[in-house]
Amino acid sequence: MKCRQSVGAIVCAAISICAGPMMLHAQQSAARDSLRLGDLQNRAVQHDPRTRQLDLLSSQSALRMQDIDASRLPVIGANAQGQYQSQVVTLPLQLPKGLSVPVPAHDTYDAHVGAQQPIYDPTVSARRGVERAQLAASEAGVEASTFALRQNVNDAYFAALLQQAQRAEQESAITDLEARRKVAVSRVAQGSALPSETDMLDAELLRRRQGVAQLAASRDAALVVLSDLTGQKITSADALVLPDLGAEVARARQDIDTLRARPEYEQFARTRDVLAQQQVSLGAADLPRVSAFGRAGYGRPGLNPLAQEFSNYWLAGVQVEWTPWNWGTTRRDREVLALQRQIVATNEAAFTQGVRRAIAHDVASIDQLAQTLVDDDTIVALCEKILRETGFRFSEGVITSAEYVDRETDLLDARLSRATHRVQLAQARANFLTSLGLGVH
Repeated sequence: MKCRQSVGAIVCAAISICAGPMMLHAQQSAARDSLRLGDLQNRAVQHDPRTRQLDLLSSQSALRMQDIDASRLPVIGANAQGQYQSQVVTLPLQLPKGLSVPVPAHDTYDAHVGAQQPIYDPTVSARRGVERAQLAASEAGVEASTFALRQNVNDAYFAALLQQAQRAEQESAITDLEARRKVAVSRVAQGSALPSETDMLDAELLRRRQGVAQLAASRDAALVVLSDLTGQKITSADALVLPDLGAEVARARQDIDTLRARPEYEQFARTRDVLAQQQVSLGAADLPRVSAFGRAGYGRPGLNPLAQEFSNYWLAGVQVEWTPWNWGTTRRDREVLALQRQIVATNEAAFTQGVRRAIAHDVASIDQLAQTLVDDDTIVALCEKILRETGFRFSEGVITSAEYVDRETDLLDARLSRATHRVQLAQARANFLTSLGLGVH
């Protein structure tokens, strides 16, 4: 009878030791079509209200472009004026035969319509270039402002993933203790063990289930944050996939000195484009502008200043506008743009230094955690070996439940540490890629 119990206990021990990896594999298989970090990052960016600014900025720029194009169209205006002047032009001449020189009237009237049509205006195309550059810079600014959401998603995602991994290990340990409890119950029923053996296991199982409940609550809290960021309903039933980013990180580390994938670099580049287009616009403003004009009106006098009656009139011509000297205004404006380019360069250099500091911390964490996981595997293997031997001794009644729980707790702690380090390594890799502006899957 005792032999059969021992065999049964050995089988239970073997099942309990294998249960952890089997459950983990089952969870990973079930999670293959579950929530992935890269998808959640993209959804968070799309869900952010600031993404609507891209359409708003485009519409705003289109309206300004229409205003610029309208400057090529004729400018039409109307004007009416009546006035009385105290003196008028008189000629002190005496004409023969009693003739006299006409004297203009003291009251004059004029109503006219005028039109001006630009023929050559180099500032139009320059202003269009500035507007296009400003739109691109504004769009890059929106992309840069929403990029921080990716790190927020990382934090919430890995917080939930850590609780998920630790819960899986806890549940695996609970399964093992439940199997050991059955052995203890059988021994108590046969009178070969005291009731405290099962009491000890019952108390430990309650503690483990409390730990599982706490982990579930923490995971749900992280999922609430993740749901708010992405605008997607995420429940406790949704599994999170542990991303495998080793290959992406290895490639990124090879090109780390030349990578400029962060949207902030695009923003710096577009800002320089704006300054370059403004430089072109300054040069265009110094060039002459040519336009045609016309005017038609009715008044007294018309074009003849000596006329005494109302008459129609019209005139047309071409005019050139040019300001070759503006007291150094253009030169000073160019100096301002040069200083602004230097400011952009210093901001970009400071940003690059900040990114390098951030990724240096991530790289150190990645290397340290990779080595720690090697040690974790060794520790877990040793604890499993110890627990197997302890399980045989427990089945034979050589040791108590308390001693078995101690060894099983050692194994659980080792597995929890390994699970934690796995998640931390994945998070360090994800943060490294995010800091460089690279996507994750």
